[in-house]
Amino acid sequence: MGDSGSPEELAAIVEEIRERVRSRYPDAASGVRLPDLLPLLHARDAAQSKVASIGAVNPRPGGPVNALVQAGKRWISRALDWHVREQVNFNRHAIEAIDATLEALNEANRTMAALAARIDEVRAEFPERDLAIGEVRADAARIAGRIEEASSAVHDLGTHWAQWREGWEHKLFVNENQFLRGLADIQGAFQHRVTLMESNLRQAMAEQHANYQGALDRSGAELQTRFWEEVRKARLEMETLIHEELRIVRQRVGRGGGAAMEAPAYDAESFAERFRGSEEYVSRNFSFYVPVFRERRRVLDIGCGRGEFLKLMAEAGVAAEGIDSSTESVAHCRAAGLQVEQADLFAYLGSLAPGAYDGMFCAQVVEHLPPARIPEFIRLAAAVLPRGGVLAIETPNPACLAIFATHFYLDPTHQRPVPAPLLAFYLTEAGFGDLRTEFLAPAEESMPSLKELPESFRREFFGGLDYAIIGTRLG
Repeated sequence: MGDSGSPEELAAIVEEIRERVRSRYPDAASGVRLPDLLPLLHARDAAQSKVASIGAVNPRPGGPVNALVQAGKRWISRALDWHVREQVNFNRHAIEAIDATLEALNEANRTMAALAARIDEVRAEFPERDLAIGEVRADAARIAGRIEEASSAVHDLGTHWAQWREGWEHKLFVNENQFLRGLADIQGAFQHRVTLMESNLRQAMAEQHANYQGALDRSGAELQTRFWEEVRKARLEMETLIHEELRIVRQRVGRGGGAAMEAPAYDAESFAERFRGSEEYVSRNFSFYVPVFRERRRVLDIGCGRGEFLKLMAEAGVAAEGIDSSTESVAHCRAAGLQVEQADLFAYLGSLAPGAYDGMFCAQVVEHLPPARIPEFIRLAAAVLPRGGVLAIETPNPACLAIFATHFYLDPTHQRPVPAPLLAFYLTEAGFGDLRTEFLAPAEESMPSLKELPESFRREFFGGLDYAIIGTRLG
């Protein structure tokens, strides 16, 4: 007994064995009775014992006879072994099948026991769930009460809305009728005022038109009177100047001619400043020609005066030279650093080789030449210019009557104005083409009173004070 454990340890071991047996072969759980497998277990154990004891169990006491009997049994067993071999295998397989069935039934019992335990757990949760359901039902009851109250309030609101809408529609109807009546009154008053305004406007327009027509007639009569008076004065002055010029020409012819452009007996620089305008004014007018000569290789300014055109060419980067018959003008230009010579234009052009210049500019010169020598001048210029060379000539416009009452006869060296068609004819005869005539310095800018004349009349008789013809050498 010294090797055995204490009673408590033995009791614990026995209880552990019982728990294992219960878990392997459960009896019942949660009030669910499980199938009893012990009879089947006992039958299996008995069959196994029977199979194990065949040929080995000896119920008789030992001795020679028993030994002889046992030897006979063994011999008979070996002799019949071939006959019972299949039965023995069948018995073994049957026992294995019983074991498998028993194990499956035990597994089913264990599953049912686990299911019963889960059912017990769920049952234990029922009171808590019943309590939660009760709370939900209480909340639902409170919500139903509130819904009932809200439904009653909505019903009351609908009733009040219907009453308010009926009153509002009535007020809207009344206000709309009042508005339409007021609008009709306003439209009537407005139409009446429009009618009165139209009548007053027509009357005022008729009176204004009558006054304007009367003033226009009076102004037209006054303008015509003033115009013809100015024309008469200009004609008298022109005739006087013409007689004076003819007298001078006769005197020159009587003396046997002379240079083509005689030097005037006065200060040319002071004369130009007073009657032609300042250098800035002339430069602004000459800026029109800069694009014409911008691509030229070498340009000659014939009658360069104070050198306004030469300065513009220098600013544009174009090589340019000038000639003039006035000693004062040449000195003025040279003092400004310009390349200018004092020369007679006919002699100078006659001395030039063909192609010496591919551009020539001649402003306010041809009216100083004897009319018979103007074609000669143009032929000399054409002989110098190469094909494609450009010649620009500017002179007073005799188609503008204002020049005879202003600046043309102020210069005593003027011979005779040259009409644009005549100058264009000379250029064409000398081999120039692509002619372009530009009318410059509108007379109305220097004589604002001309703006009172009808436009068509002003354009016909009082256009540009000067004109320019620009031609290209054809061959």
